Amino acid sequence: MAFALMTAVAGTALLDAPAPAPSAAPPQPPSRAAVAVAAPAPAVNAAEASAPEASTPEAPASGAPAPSALATSGASGEALFTASTASTPVHFTGKAFDTCEAPSVETMRAWRGSPYGAVGIYFAGRGRGCPGQRELDSGWVASVQSMGWRLLPVFVGSQAPCVEAPAKKPFAIGSDPWGQGTREGGDAVRAARALGLGTSSPLYLDIEAYRRGDAQCAATTLSFVRGWNREVRRLGYLPGFYSSADTGVRDIEAQRKAGTADLPAVMWFARWLGKPALETEATLAPAAWTPHARIHQYAGNVTESYGGHRLVIDRNAVDAPVARLATARAGSSRAFSTASLAVTRAADRP
Repeated sequence: MAFALMTAVAGTALLDAPAPAPSAAPPQPPSRAAVAVAAPAPAVNAAEASAPEASTPEAPASGAPAPSALATSGASGEALFTASTASTPVHFTGKAFDTCEAPSVETMRAWRGSPYGAVGIYFAGRGRGCPGQRELDSGWVASVQSMGWRLLPVFVGSQAPCVEAPAKKPFAIGSDPWGQGTREGGDAVRAARALGLGTSSPLYLDIEAYRRGDAQCAATTLSFVRGWNREVRRLGYLPGFYSSADTGVRDIEAQRKAGTADLPAVMWFARWLGKPALETEATLAPAAWTPHARIHQYAGNVTESYGGHRLVIDRNAVDAPVARLATARAGSSRAFSTASLAVTRAADRP
C-alpha cells in the first residue's frame, strides 16, 4: 500500500503480545480448497514494498457485511448513526491517502486543506516497511481524529510464500497458515486496542502481490487470510483485505463465488489507473463487496504538498468503514456526524 511504497504498474502495496484466549470450541484445520489463479501480473504496494479452524458449519460468505451492520451515509456523505452507534462501524465516502510512516500531527493539521478526508495507517504487523512509526500512538490517533480525519488501519503481517517483493520474502507464511493467521489476528486486535481503536473498527490485512499460477502458494495464503479474518471477527473487529487486483483480490473473489466462509468484509484493491474506479474493477463482480465495502488504490508514489508539508503518498477512493475510537459513546453521535460531514466536505474539494 502507499505506506508500503508501491513499485509496480498495477500497484498493490508484530506487536509481541500473549496469544488470545482460546474460544469455547477449539479450531479444527480448514479444508484446503485451492484458490483460483491466473497468469502472472505482479503488483506491489508502494508504501510497503520499500523497506486449526472451528468445526462449526460454514455458511456461504457474501464477501461484504450486511448493510444493517454499517452506519449509512446520506447524500452529503454524513454518517447516519443507528441506535447501537457505539458498536456500529462508521462509514466514510471520499478520498484517502496512505504513506509508509504516519505523518506528524502538524503535517496532518496542514493537510486538512487537502482533498483527503481519511488516512491509512500501518499500525502493526511484522512485515511493515516502516515498523518504527515514531508518531503513531494513542495520542496521535485521538489528535487527528479530533481534527476530522478518519482512519484506515492497515496490518502488514506474514506474506504469501511466493510474494513478489524481495523485501517481503523474509515474512513468508509458515507451515501452519491457519494457526499463524489466527495468532496474527489476535496481534492486530491487541495493537488496535492499544491505539484506542474500538470494536467494529475495520482492520485491513495487507497481502502484497504474489506469483500467479502457484496453486499451493495461493491455498496457503487463503488459509492464513481466513484464519486472520475469523479471529479478528471473533474479537469484535471487522476484517478488511488489501492486495493487488490481479493476485490476492482476484483469488479472494474466486472464493466468494465458490461460497467460501471467513472471507474479508471489506475489499481494498490496488490497481494504478490514475483515476478512481470503485464500481468498475473487472476483477470483482459488480455486486461483490457492496454496499459500502470497497476501497480503490488508484495511484501510488505521488508527491503532494499542502500547507508547506510534503509527503509521498498513494491515492485511494473510499466507500467503506473507517476506525471508531473506543471512547465513542452512543450519545456522541451528533459530534461524530458533524465531524463526518466536515470530512466529506473536505474530501469533495477539487
